[in-house]
Amino acid sequence: MIERRVSPRHRVLKRGTLAFPGGGAVDCTVRNISSSGARVDVANPMCVPETFTLMIDSDQFTRRGHAVWARDRQIGIAFE
Repeated sequence: MIERRVSPRHRVLKRGTLAFPGGGAVDCTVRNISSSGARVDVANPMCVPETFTLMIDSDQFTRRGHAVWARDRQIGIAFE
């Protein structure tokens, strides 16, 4: 498989939240993360809009991003 990521991802297991523009949010589990993106698990990726903000409270981390791909319960995120 060809690696297309701009920066290497680091495996993590952190609780996060995807906050939506105009209100609303869903809980997620962050599985890997880098300076350019992340992979998260959610209960239902169909409920997630195209753009959102990933927040990881334990790290005081907040980044706007958008979904690049979604499969089963996983979403690949590119940060803006």
